[in-house]
Amino acid sequence: MKDTDGPIVIFGGRSEIGLELATRLAPAATVLLVARRAEKLDDEAAAVRAAGATAVHVRDFDADDLASHAPLVESIVADYGPIRTAVLAFGILGDQSRAEKDPAHAAVIVHTDFVAQVSLLTVLANTMRSAGSGSIVVFSSVAGVRVRRANYVYGSAKAGLDGFCSGLADALHGSGVDLLVVRPGFVIGRMTEGMTPAPLSSTPDQVAAATVRALAKRRRTVWVPWALRPMFVGLRLLPQFVWRRMPR
Repeated sequence: MKDTDGPIVIFGGRSEIGLELATRLAPAATVLLVARRAEKLDDEAAAVRAAGATAVHVRDFDADDLASHAPLVESIVADYGPIRTAVLAFGILGDQSRAEKDPAHAAVIVHTDFVAQVSLLTVLANTMRSAGSGSIVVFSSVAGVRVRRANYVYGSAKAGLDGFCSGLADALHGSGVDLLVVRPGFVIGRMTEGMTPAPLSSTPDQVAAATVRALAKRRRTVWVPWALRPMFVGLRLLPQFVWRRMPR
């Protein structure tokens, strides 16, 4: 049975931010959580169901398997109707020290955080443009605004993603499809466990809440927290010899 308003699809259904966002968008909606080992998403599906979703479904999804992106999106549309909201909530932080010595590890980070995102975004943009409606949410990072020496592999992937999304948003203008880029700072969660939180850190809950507000206003970008935006205006002006000493 198809939801007349279309499903909400979380690509990376095990992600803390993705799950927080799913629970906020869940009331009266059909929600799909797609991730590796989808059969082990019982707890996540239960949380979304408890948040008011009319139905919750799971699908297997390997972001790094680029050839699977189009068939997966096609099958979702065939089974549940045109996608209402697609959320790209997958990604890896990787190990900067290892990436500086191991080109294969550097490539893994860039593949997941940039190449796989570009592939899925292109599939979604074409599919949703054909339907003439829908919203896409992409999680970038302040790490990509001005790439720091301390995490330049991850930061460069996010910088590329930010640039791609800027152009894609313009390409989608007038199509009925909105693209929202979320730029959080340091997010306290599983991905950053064991790391010292940076100033103006946020939680998955705070990032999800800001994303929902931005979606409702059909904004193109949102910084979380908002104070990061004026702060980075100043940080862009720092001399390079100071910038290269900036921590993660």
